[in-house]
Amino acid sequence: MTLHDLNYDIQLSKGDFLPLYEKLREYSRVFVVSDTHVYDLHNDVFMRLKKKFDVYIHIIQPGETSKSLETYEKVCDDFLSQHIKRDDVIVALGGGVVGDLTGFVASTLLRGIDLIQVPTTLLSMVDSSIGSKVGINTKQGKNLIGQFYEPTYVFIHLKFLTTLSKRELNNGYAEIIKAALIGDKTLFELLKLNDHDRIEVISKALKVKIDIVKKDPFENNERMFLNFGHTLGHAIEKHTNYKGIKHGEAISHGMLYAIEKGIELNITSPYLKDEVRHILHKYQLLDVNIEDVSVYETYMRMDKKQRKDGLRFVCIKDIGIPVIHRL
Repeated sequence: MTLHDLNYDIQLSKGDFLPLYEKLREYSRVFVVSDTHVYDLHNDVFMRLKKKFDVYIHIIQPGETSKSLETYEKVCDDFLSQHIKRDDVIVALGGGVVGDLTGFVASTLLRGIDLIQVPTTLLSMVDSSIGSKVGINTKQGKNLIGQFYEPTYVFIHLKFLTTLSKRELNNGYAEIIKAALIGDKTLFELLKLNDHDRIEVISKALKVKIDIVKKDPFENNERMFLNFGHTLGHAIEKHTNYKGIKHGEAISHGMLYAIEKGIELNITSPYLKDEVRHILHKYQLLDVNIEDVSVYETYMRMDKKQRKDGLRFVCIKDIGIPVIHRL
């Protein structure tokens, strides 16, 4: 299945890697960024790339701490020392950290080199690999340095999901639940089923994001809907220094908080609290406890959606009806 709705193709595959190879043949050399975890788990993929193309691979440490200025500088220096050219391509082969960091490298190195995203986690497949947001973290917060930079191609292969733990799969389902809550009631009902087609739920989640990105590519208005649950979620991640709680778990607590806040503000239908809590428990996304919300307020005030007149906070009136409320 290929989605053609954006300026680049997004291909979903259960089969071979031929579509990716065809795309890579358009370039002189292939520069890959991945992490040690992905490289060890999917060494066969890297070996096939090495056999077929002139490939140079830079491996980083897994985890959010690699989305840093220090790692960014190391990757840039390494690729420049290998005489990377503008007719080469940079491939992000990994999860969201690899994708965000590599995208930022591609967007700035030589003022822009073509980027291909090959996400290896469910979370990165349905979220960070599309939409063109790239960037790195700072000590003040998550993704505070970055920009919008479109990939030339996104290749999503379900093979990578076979090596994920149940917790990591559920981590990705959090973003699918978010997509359902802000844009697709049918998807929300599908997620209640124990047996659903994963390609179908991934494609539906992608279509929610694609539709929003097409309306507002640079996050001036509607694109903020994609941050549902993320104001508190990012604050939780920063407070814990990205350890012990996964992104999907953090934003799940954030979504529940946004529901409760919406009910308090008479924006959200009250029945949604139990509905959302139930589905988050189904995917074990509330199993990690968090502290009182007041603990995270400092980081919430550093949110990118903060303006001089207040924070742009995303609520939902009902499933599929998001709104932006100024706090």
